[in-house]
Amino acid sequence: MVKTGKLRSGTAQKLKRWKKGHSSDSNPESSRYRQAARSRFFSRPSEKSGLTEDAVRLHNDLQGGAGELGDAGEVGVAMEGAEQALSVRSAATFLSGVSDCSNVSFRKVQRYWDSNSAAHKEICAVLAAVTEVIRAQGGKESETEYFAALMTTLEAVDSSESLAAVAYLLNLVLKRVPVPVLRNRFSDTAKALLDVMSSQANSDSSSALRWVLLCLAQLLKKQDVSVWSFPSTLQAYHGILSFTVHAKPKVRKAAQQGVCSILRGSDFLFADNSPAHHPAAMTTAKFCCKEIEQAGGSKEDTTTLHVLGLLKELLGSFPLSAVKSCCETLLRVMTLSHALVTAGAMQAFHQLFSTQPSKTPLTAELNAQIITALYDYLPSENDLQPLLAWLTVMEKAHTHLASLQSSLCVAHLPRFFSTAMSCLLSTHTRVVATATQAMKTLLEVCVSPLMSEMGPVLPTATSGNPAHICKMFRCVEEGLSYRFHASWPFVLQLLGCFYRAAGKQAHAIMAKSLQSLCELRSTPRFPYGGELDLAVGGAVESMGPELVLKAVPLLITGHQDDLEFPRSWLVPVIRDHVKHTQLAFFASYFLPLANTLKQRADELEQSGQKLESKVYHTLQQQIWTMLPGFCQSPTDVVGGFSALARTLGSSLNERPHLRLPICQSLRTLIRSTHTAEEKAELSRFSKNFLPILFNVFTQKPPEQDTAPYRPAVLDTIRVYLTVTEPAMVCSFLQKATEKLNAADSSEFTRLAVMDLVVAMAPCVDEDTMTHTYNLIKPYLESKDAGVQKKAYRVLEEMCGGEGGGASQRFVISNLQSLQGALLSSLKTAASPAKRPRLKCLIHIVKQLNEEHKDFIISLLPEVIICTKEVSLGARKNAFTLLVEMGNAFTRFYGNQKEALEQFLSVVYVGLTGTVTMMTCTVLALSRLVFHYRESIEASTLEQLLHNVCLLLTCRTRQILKVALGFLKVILFVLDVKTLAGHLPVMMEAIGNIKDDMRRHFRASLKSIFTKLIRKFGYELVKDMLPAEHHKVLANIRKVEARSKRKRLAQDAEEEGSDSEADAPKPKGDSIEDILAESDSDLSEGEEPKKAQKKVGKKRGGAWLKEGLSDEPLNFLDPQASQRVLATNPEVKARKAEHGFKVTSDGRLVIEDEEDKQKKKTKAAADGDMEDVLEEAGIKKKSQKRSADEDLDDDDMEVESQPKYKAGGAGIHRPLGGRRESGADYKAKASCVCVCVCVCVCVCVR
Repeated sequence: MVKTGKLRSGTAQKLKRWKKGHSSDSNPESSRYRQAARSRFFSRPSEKSGLTEDAVRLHNDLQGGAGELGDAGEVGVAMEGAEQALSVRSAATFLSGVSDCSNVSFRKVQRYWDSNSAAHKEICAVLAAVTEVIRAQGGKESETEYFAALMTTLEAVDSSESLAAVAYLLNLVLKRVPVPVLRNRFSDTAKALLDVMSSQANSDSSSALRWVLLCLAQLLKKQDVSVWSFPSTLQAYHGILSFTVHAKPKVRKAAQQGVCSILRGSDFLFADNSPAHHPAAMTTAKFCCKEIEQAGGSKEDTTTLHVLGLLKELLGSFPLSAVKSCCETLLRVMTLSHALVTAGAMQAFHQLFSTQPSKTPLTAELNAQIITALYDYLPSENDLQPLLAWLTVMEKAHTHLASLQSSLCVAHLPRFFSTAMSCLLSTHTRVVATATQAMKTLLEVCVSPLMSEMGPVLPTATSGNPAHICKMFRCVEEGLSYRFHASWPFVLQLLGCFYRAAGKQAHAIMAKSLQSLCELRSTPRFPYGGELDLAVGGAVESMGPELVLKAVPLLITGHQDDLEFPRSWLVPVIRDHVKHTQLAFFASYFLPLANTLKQRADELEQSGQKLESKVYHTLQQQIWTMLPGFCQSPTDVVGGFSALARTLGSSLNERPHLRLPICQSLRTLIRSTHTAEEKAELSRFSKNFLPILFNVFTQKPPEQDTAPYRPAVLDTIRVYLTVTEPAMVCSFLQKATEKLNAADSSEFTRLAVMDLVVAMAPCVDEDTMTHTYNLIKPYLESKDAGVQKKAYRVLEEMCGGEGGGASQRFVISNLQSLQGALLSSLKTAASPAKRPRLKCLIHIVKQLNEEHKDFIISLLPEVIICTKEVSLGARKNAFTLLVEMGNAFTRFYGNQKEALEQFLSVVYVGLTGTVTMMTCTVLALSRLVFHYRESIEASTLEQLLHNVCLLLTCRTRQILKVALGFLKVILFVLDVKTLAGHLPVMMEAIGNIKDDMRRHFRASLKSIFTKLIRKFGYELVKDMLPAEHHKVLANIRKVEARSKRKRLAQDAEEEGSDSEADAPKPKGDSIEDILAESDSDLSEGEEPKKAQKKVGKKRGGAWLKEGLSDEPLNFLDPQASQRVLATNPEVKARKAEHGFKVTSDGRLVIEDEEDKQKKKTKAAADGDMEDVLEEAGIKKKSQKRSADEDLDDDDMEVESQPKYKAGGAGIHRPLGGRRESGADYKAKASCVCVCVCVCVCVCVR
């Protein structure tokens, strides 16, 4: 019940009350406002028009002003006839020149015609007047005509508003005026613009001055280089330049934009014989330096900041001498210790160093001098934002210097590394992270490319680049001392990057640091084990395991070892990071060690020490797991593999637990070889390894053994066959077929040999393929389903093998035999063999010509029946084969539409067969219609739709199910206009579905109704369906409305969460973002004020850091400039809010994006597409329905649901507490450890 409230006294008499029985009426009876709106500008009035010539004339005079017209009938005599009132001429207003202006330059103005702004109205009025003048003189409304007319208008008008409008339009059209016109009329145009500029310089309104500046810049931009030698041209340019420090922001911005466009975008700069720099660049540089020097102290900071903003954009466009003088000026102005001025200078330097090396005005010497000078302006470690900006600028400066002269850059790196390492002592995490990232970038960009030319770096190096590398590494190595312990994770990252960049040549100076890392790793409860492992992994990648183990031995010998194995963590580190190394080292070091450990394990097991034996056995198995890494692109395949081959072969035979890593190593080695010599070396041992692998694969494992290595062995055989000589493969295949036909072969052996034949079949020549085909031909009709499937797999590989020419020639030469064999084995083909059989047919059909049309027609019934096979692979192949048959008919007839009509007529025959045949035929037609939807004739599709609609009256569920699926495909394929013509037939067929069928297929029917409502609307679908479907339609409308509301609410919520008020400001990586002030002047417990005025003055403030205790501050100290801070040192930074949940140990909990996306993919288009793909046989149908679908289907039931709620025990137990399906199989982060008691523990990583 709604609570009624009291009305104010006297209100009841004013309210209009409803009549009795009419309280539900909502439509108003009076509609005078609607009637008035209908007779306005865009509608034809129903009565006689009140528009008169006097009214039009008065309207033109007012030009949209504030004057109001009275009654239209009182203005003058009405024009005769409604048709005359609506004629083209009488409907013209002062906006006609705007709305129908044919020049594309003023397209932007056309949206101003209904604006309430006086400036916009003035622009529209000027454009309309100019357009009328051009049309009156018979002009074509070209850019040149508009340019001339606007220049004439500019000299005629006097008011600031009109000048602004004319200048705005002139700025638009100047961009499209032909260059010869602008060059020819340069003198007169520049004089007129300068006159307007001088007259508007002291005006209160800045609009006209702003657009005139842009017009003059556009004019100067189009001039030839020879014009810049005239004093008048420089005078016009100086006129723009003088406004770059104007007090008004819009004028200043327009002037700076114009200067930048002239110096960087003039047309002659992009010509073939263009000068290196603009002729006015030197003048501009002198102007900037002069303005900065004249501004001087803190009173004129705004002018200095304005010039710094201009220099940031132009510094890279100046010549070398100008750049040098500007940089000196920037360095001088930074001595003022003004925070904003220093930030602006840093931005200018950052922009200068970000210029591409090919376009930079800097020399390597000047770049190096700037780097040296910037060390005098190093901010304090407590001044967060300036220090971050300084580090970023120095990183860019060194990177730029490396592109100019790499050796000079390396000479400057030690000082920067020393300074950056001191930043790692800062309490600000951002400073530590920025310094670390800067050093890592310089190592990757500046040091790593130079190391290959440098040669070995020795600790005794005293000069040259090796000495600089030594100094840099000593700075980084010092980070392992205890005073850097808070930044050890960053130091370890830096060490790992240094190892990767210079470890190959500088390993001699890195041995001590590796030993220090091992000592830290052995420290109890060392918190950064993962970072340390990655750092040592970087050393393994660059130096190789031999040099790493020489610096830090493994301390595992197999004799009198410390059972705690303090260096055993090196084994998984080497396994995960070793690559591009020598196989000979594994053969000389790790293989003997693994054999020794195995012997030791056997001895301990014999003596009864099973725990110690298990430890040694685990260690030797971990050593074998390193072999795949050694086989990843090794450097000594030709000489090193021969030392391993014998051991690998014997281990494959004798040690089953090593077969997985050995097979993985062989596959990795073969796939990573690229040269012919390496492949020849591996091929040389194929006669040894392939027989071993064949024997291992065909050997039947014990009953208790699951033999997990057999798939890996078969995969290794396939890979090894790619580098084996074809003649040797043919001999192996011949022996395999002989063993296949041997009388003493068991069933397991026969199946295993068939797998080997499948692997070897595509690698042999045509004669061997033919011979193999004749041997396996009897097996195609075998009663053993497994053998028959393997035989078809052999035939599949031979028909579609990657050998290319051999497979194609085999199919062509044996086509008649293949056709006969496949047709004769049609009745005996087992269900498991359908998938490879259909795959064979796909390969064969691709090579058929018109002579084999009867063969395709004879195969068609089998293919159609296979669309209902149990095997998913068989169904996919059946649908693919149907498409290939359609493509074959297209090849036969040439015309695709005619070919599809013939092919579909053959498929139609299946509709006259059994229930199963009819079902499969409709499925086949659905796939064909979906695939060839762009090529099927409309008449053919209409006939097909009518035939399928007849099947909807069938009482067989299988037929009705596929018929409804076909309708879904039709709804997707046909456009709305074409579908509207067939809608009555579809609706009549759906309405004739029996009640029991309708209840059974309520989900499919609801899906179809939903699609129809989205296409044609609720009312039309409702009128065309019987009454028993109306409840379902009402439910669909309710569900659609609910989902639409949810989507809108969710979008609104997302927009609200992304608003500026709620979302934290992003911290960008650009120099502007780094220099932006982020430290608030508020303390943690202080509430922000609602209004903070004069922010600029507060941001420009500075703080002086006093000396320690009572020590006075020495202003003569060279480091005194670091005491001037741009950030209040007493204010603590607030903790950033990132919006993620945090666990107790500090880790972020981030929801999976896929789970969020699944909720949003309920959109109609995506759902329709998935539904159609399922019905067309392209996508597998989901076996489970979601809870929402179940609820929606329940809404369709006529009978009400029982209101009983489960409770109690037994069959009355509550069902809501069921575990989620699949919850037991969710991935869990785990670590597998083998723990051994008696102080023995080995971690298997």
